[in-house]
Amino acid sequence: MTDSPESPTWPAPAFPAETAPAQPADAAPESPSNAANGAPDADHAALREAMHRVRLEVGKAVVGQDGTVTGLLIALLSRGHVLLEGVPGVAKTLLVRSFSRALGLDTARVQFTPDLMPGDVTGSLVYDARAGGFEFRAGPVFTHVLLADEINRTPPKTQAALLEAMEERQVSSDGESRPLPDPFLVAATQNPIEHEGTYTLPEAQLDRFLLKLVVDLPNREAEVDVLRRHARGFDPRRLKEAGVDAVVTASEILAAQRAAASVAVDDDLLGYVVDLARATRQSPSVLLGVSPRATTGLLAAAKAWAWLGGYPAITPDHVQTMLVPVWRHRIRLRPEAEIEGVSVDAILTSVLQQTRVPI
Repeated sequence: MTDSPESPTWPAPAFPAETAPAQPADAAPESPSNAANGAPDADHAALREAMHRVRLEVGKAVVGQDGTVTGLLIALLSRGHVLLEGVPGVAKTLLVRSFSRALGLDTARVQFTPDLMPGDVTGSLVYDARAGGFEFRAGPVFTHVLLADEINRTPPKTQAALLEAMEERQVSSDGESRPLPDPFLVAATQNPIEHEGTYTLPEAQLDRFLLKLVVDLPNREAEVDVLRRHARGFDPRRLKEAGVDAVVTASEILAAQRAAASVAVDDDLLGYVVDLARATRQSPSVLLGVSPRATTGLLAAAKAWAWLGGYPAITPDHVQTMLVPVWRHRIRLRPEAEIEGVSVDAILTSVLQQTRVPI
């Protein structure tokens, strides 16, 4: 079940395969016509179980980050990207590496630094003396899962190199557009504490991320478990020895994406999402509210969360659960609100409380 919308941080709900929410009594069972490519309900259940296996597999290497893993799955199903924010040492990089390994997809890691150039990410034209001409040498962005480590440590010029890749899923060079692999996911990390030598991500860059997930410090029990694993010889650099294996195929991931997109949405729910967006724009503490891209992102994330729970249609509860992680990075506060210590999460919580919920 989804958590209460009052929670100002990303919820860590129990994964649907473990504690599946009961389907509403008046909800019609999902028909084959609503399934991706005509797949019956049994195929949808098998795909959900495959996503559950991914989560369990990541748990072999990462402890106490269930909500973050669920967020990565939702972004993958929604064909979106994720910004992971947390202090150093909370396993952000390990989390993405374990996630991509469990998916069985190609992955590449780019350490963003002040001297990184756009061509170092997307690729560039290189002169081939033997052929007597230029050829395109693909950069690390030509992969399924791109880990953009410490993305705020590179100048805006290099950050902007990802804009086309994240939105259009292609790279244009020398008048030619080269498509990226499918599925494609960018998981970027940043440290919220250290500001020296960093560059604030521009609004256009932030808006390309579907979710912003806050990776918190583990609780005491989870941290003891981390130490216990290291005492037994766990090495985060050797995921294969930790037993993290690929448990799904690329075709299953694409089928799950189509299935999540097929979840039904009532017009009342569409109006509810728009009302929430308009409320952010009218808040006296907000300088810049969410855009229509944010509403479509919230809808896609709510669909993915509903599909993971076995629902044939999204409910207000799904929208409420996904609103904070989908919108928290898309709002700019007024200077006076920042001085007073007002947080974006608190404003979004207030928006949820004050907007009429369709029944």
